[in-house]
Amino acid sequence: MSKKLLYVKCKIHKVRYCFVISTNPKKISEFSSVKSRVLNLNITIIIIIIIIIIIIIIIIIIIIITIIIIIHLCVFSSLQQFCSNMAAAAAMEAADIVVVAIYFIVVLAIGYFAMRKANKGTVSGYFLAGRSMNWAAVGASLFVSNIGSEHFIGLAGSGAASGLSVAAWEINALLLLQLLGWLFIPVYIQCGVYTMPEYLSKRFGGNRLKVYFAALSLILYIFTKLSVDLYAGALFIQESFGWNLYVSIICLITMTALLTVTGGLVAVIYTDTVQAFLMIAGALCLTGISLYKVGGFEGVKTKYMQASPNITAILLSSPNLTYSESCHLHVLPKPDALKMLRGPTDPDLPWPGFLLGQTPASIWYWCTDQVIVQRVLAAKNIAHAKGSTIMAGFLKILPMFIIVIPGMISRIFFADELACISPEHCLEVCGSASGCTNVAYPRLVMSVMPVGLRGLMMAVIIAALMSDLDSIFNSASTIFTLDIYKMLRKRASSGELVTVGRLFVVFMVVASIAWVPVVVEMQGGQMFYYIQEVTDYLTPPVAATFLLGVLWRRCNETGAFWGGLVGFVLGAARLILALVYREPRCDQPDERPALIKDVHFMYVAAVLFWVSALVTVVVSLCTPPPGKEQIRNTTLWGLNKRRRLKSGDRKDARPTDDHVIEPSDVETHLPLADLKMVDEGEGRGVRVGEEEEEEEGCLGGGLEGGRCMKALVCLCGFQEEPVEAQVLPVQEQEKLAEELLREPRRTRILLNTALVVICSVGIFFFVYFSL
Repeated sequence: MSKKLLYVKCKIHKVRYCFVISTNPKKISEFSSVKSRVLNLNITIIIIIIIIIIIIIIIIIIIIITIIIIIHLCVFSSLQQFCSNMAAAAAMEAADIVVVAIYFIVVLAIGYFAMRKANKGTVSGYFLAGRSMNWAAVGASLFVSNIGSEHFIGLAGSGAASGLSVAAWEINALLLLQLLGWLFIPVYIQCGVYTMPEYLSKRFGGNRLKVYFAALSLILYIFTKLSVDLYAGALFIQESFGWNLYVSIICLITMTALLTVTGGLVAVIYTDTVQAFLMIAGALCLTGISLYKVGGFEGVKTKYMQASPNITAILLSSPNLTYSESCHLHVLPKPDALKMLRGPTDPDLPWPGFLLGQTPASIWYWCTDQVIVQRVLAAKNIAHAKGSTIMAGFLKILPMFIIVIPGMISRIFFADELACISPEHCLEVCGSASGCTNVAYPRLVMSVMPVGLRGLMMAVIIAALMSDLDSIFNSASTIFTLDIYKMLRKRASSGELVTVGRLFVVFMVVASIAWVPVVVEMQGGQMFYYIQEVTDYLTPPVAATFLLGVLWRRCNETGAFWGGLVGFVLGAARLILALVYREPRCDQPDERPALIKDVHFMYVAAVLFWVSALVTVVVSLCTPPPGKEQIRNTTLWGLNKRRRLKSGDRKDARPTDDHVIEPSDVETHLPLADLKMVDEGEGRGVRVGEEEEEEEGCLGGGLEGGRCMKALVCLCGFQEEPVEAQVLPVQEQEKLAEELLREPRRTRILLNTALVVICSVGIFFFVYFSL
C-alpha cells in the first residue's frame, strides 16, 4: 500500500501544523475525525460571533427606539412631570453619587474575583458553584435572591395600603424554608439533579412533565419576576433621583448580565452575600430614623389608624378634582390593619385561603422554584444546606420591620398623597389611576434620609434589583440549557452547555430591555398582590405534583400529568377571566360576575391544589405503578431506605440511575491537544510542527489564537482546563451520595434544635399578630 499523506491545519494550543504520515487506514481515519472536530469548533465560533453581532444590533435598535419615545414624551405629550424628573437628576448631591459609585466598584470587583477563582468551565461549576458554598453564603444568597426591588416597592406599598397583613408571606416563608431543607433538598441531592424539571424527568420518566415545568418557569420569570422587578427599580429611580428610566434600566440589566454571564453561580452567591449586608444595613438605618421621627412602634400603631387624607384641603388646592363617596372606604385605614391573618371574607388576606391556598402556592416558590433551590444545591453538603435555610429563615423576620412598617410610616407622613381620594387625584400625584401606595418607600427615603445615606439607600435598591435579576438570569439559563437544549442535543459537551447557558442569558437581557415599555404601563395598585394573584392561578398544580412525587411512591407519570393538566387548565381559565374582568375604579360600579368579584384568588388556589392532588391520586391508582428504578433515589421512601441500609449489604440498594451524583461534569473525550499517535518503525508517526510565534489578527490563532478570540473564548466558556475522562463506578457514586448526605450526630442535634426554635418563632408571630 502506498503511503498516504494527511494534512491537518488545526491550530489548537498554539500548534501550527500537524503532519501525519501513515499507511494505517485506521490512523488516517482517526486524524480525519480530529480535522472534522476542529472544523466544527470553528464553525460554532463563527455562528456565535454572528449571533452576538445580531444581538448587539437589536440592543442598539431598542436604545434608539427608547430615546425616540423619551423625546416624544417630553416634546409632544402633556406629561410635564416626566421631563421635570429627568431634569431633577442634576440636583443629586455629590455624596450620593460617590456612595453609589463605590457600591458598583465593590460589587464588580467581587464578581471579577469570583469569576477568576470559579471553576466555570463545567456544568457543576457554573450552575451549582461546584457544590462548594458554606451555609452562611447560601443563606445570605437565599434572602437577597428573594428580597428584590419589588419587595421594597410592593411590600411597603401594601403596608401603606392595608397594614401588616402582607407580612404574612414573609413569616410563612420562614416555615417553608425549613420544609425545603429537611424534606426536599435531601431528595434532590440523593438523585443528583441540577434543575427541577430534571427531577420530574427522573421521578416520573418521559419528558412531558419536564418540558411543561420548564416552559412554565420561564414564562413566570418573564411576566411576574423580570417585568415587576424592572418596573419597581424604575419607579424607585424616578421617585428618588429623577434619572432617565430607560437608560438606567439598560445599564442595570447590562451590568447584572455581565456579572452572571462571566462568573456563573459562584459570582452570583458571592455578590449576594455582600449585598445582603448592604441591604439590611441600609434598610435598618431608614427604619431607625423613621421610627424615631414617628415615636416608635406605639406611635406607628396610633398614628397609622389616623392616617387619612384631608379631603377638604385637597379639593381646595385642586378645584378641578372630583370626589365620590364610593371612594371613601378606599382612603381610610382598614379597621384590622394591625392584624396579619384576618377574617374569611377579608379582601386582602382571608386566613382560610392563606393557609389552604397560598401556602401550597408558596411551596412551589420556596421548595421547587429553580432560583431558590439552585442556591441550596450549591451547598457543600446536607448540613450546610440545612444551616442555610435556618439562616435565611431568621433573616425573613426582618422584612416585616424594615420594609412593611416603613411603608406604614410613609402613609403617616404622606397620607394626602399615598391615600389619594380619586383616580384623577392619583394620576396627578403619581401618574397611576389605580393608586399611589407603590411610591411609599421611595417617598420615605427622600424625606427622612440625609445626604449620603440617601445614596446608600439607592445602592440598596440597586443591590436588590441586581440580585433578583442575576438570580433569574442564572436560573433561567440553567433550566433552558439542561432541560430544553440538552433534550434537543443529547451529545452536547460540558463546554457547549455552559456556552449555551451564557448565550441564553444574553437573550434574557434583550427580552428584558424590550419589555421595559410594557413594564412602565403596569403601574398602579398593590404590585405585590398582582404577583401573588398570577402565581396562585398557575403554580398550585406544580406544588401538588412535587409533594406527591416526593412523599408518595405510588404516584406515577400518568397521574402526575393529568393532575397537573386539569389544574393548569382551570387556573389558566381563571387567570384569563381575571384579566378580562378587571377591578373597576372606586368611582365606578362593580359589575363583574360573582365568581370573579366575590371569590378571593387564594380560595381559587386552594381549589386548584386539592383538585390537582385528587386527580393525580385517582389516576395513579387506576394505572400501573412506577418502576423501582424511578422511586429509588427520587422519593423520601428511597432516602429512608438508604439510611437504613447504609451500614448493611447494598446489593438490593445499588442505584440504577445513570446519574446518582456527580462531583463535576467532565468531558468524556480527551482534549484535541492530547491526541497523539505513534507508529514505530520506518519513521512513520506524528510530527508536530513548531509553535506559532505570531498571532494572525483577530481570528488568526484558531481557538486560542488572536486577542479577540481569546476574549470570546474566555467569555463563552470554550477555554477549559484539560481534564481526563472520569467514569465513576457505582460504588464511588454511592460513596459520594453518602458523603453529601452525611450528618455528624452533634451537627444533626444542633440543626434540629435550631429547626424547633425557628418554627416556634414563626408560629408565635402568626398568633401574636393575628389575635
